[in-house]
Amino acid sequence: MGVFSRRRPEAGRRPADLPSAREARAETVTHFREFVRTRVGVEAYVEPPTAHDPFTIVLVARTGEWTRRRVPDEKAARALARELAIPVYDVHLTGYPASMRQWSSANRGPR
Repeated sequence: MGVFSRRRPEAGRRPADLPSAREARAETVTHFREFVRTRVGVEAYVEPPTAHDPFTIVLVARTGEWTRRRVPDEKAARALARELAIPVYDVHLTGYPASMRQWSSANRGPR
């Protein structure tokens, strides 16, 4: 399906060192499946691209624990959420859940 086909090599790394688009997608799906399997009430939030990052998708559990991964576009993010059978939201329309902010604040390292 070519979900991660737009990945570009990081500075200082040879393209041969980077995972293929298929491998990158498999790693992301495996990570997200494990997150969904081991947490309750997981929802997906699609984040638009910024000057430094492409589209990303954030999975947030009911407890507020979260994880983020890059995706090539919004369509791929929504397809991934459907594949995981979890609700998906546009973060610009809904914002982040309060539980995510609370969890992040409580689990922030020393400053």
